[in-house]
Amino acid sequence: MKKVLIILFFSGIGISQLNAQILSVGPKIGISQGDVKVSDGYNGDDSQMGYHVGIFARVNLSAVYLQPEFLYTNTGGSFKNNTFSYDADFDRLDVPLMLGLKLGNTFRIQAGPVASYLLNGDIKVNDGNAVQQIIPPTEDFTFGYQAGIGLDIGNLFLDLKYEGALTNSVNKYGEIPTDQRQNMVMLSLGFNLF
Repeated sequence: MKKVLIILFFSGIGISQLNAQILSVGPKIGISQGDVKVSDGYNGDDSQMGYHVGIFARVNLSAVYLQPEFLYTNTGGSFKNNTFSYDADFDRLDVPLMLGLKLGNTFRIQAGPVASYLLNGDIKVNDGNAVQQIIPPTEDFTFGYQAGIGLDIGNLFLDLKYEGALTNSVNKYGEIPTDQRQNMVMLSLGFNLF
């Protein structure tokens, strides 16, 4: 009986170590620098510092991995036309699905799609005399892509990614049609809980 318990104990340790090598889960936080690409008579102006916070899971399959994430993201930017300047601030739910390749034990490259849902958006219009706030309509999920590099150091990992948009964040505000595609550079820190 003792031998059976000892075998089960060491088998359990081995299975838990195997699961830790195959699946990693934990929190992720970071900062981003984003701008808003606008067409139809508008010019991009200043980029804006933002942040993101959420969770990730990584499924390790030998030299490749799959990493879905759920992130709350705050981002925005500025743009203007000949008369007005605009400051945009967006709160989004982002769901990236990264496919990565490990190059040794530390370095990674990764790319994949990201789906975003606009939770809240504010656009402040400054006409020189007053500031007016416009809330753009909430769209369905929009889609983009992310690509970048990463470093694994013990239970910590660092990601540097570029995000580009494939669909519009907001199609219009008021009666003015716009094409507000967001591009960002993101720096993230994650921690493997197990």
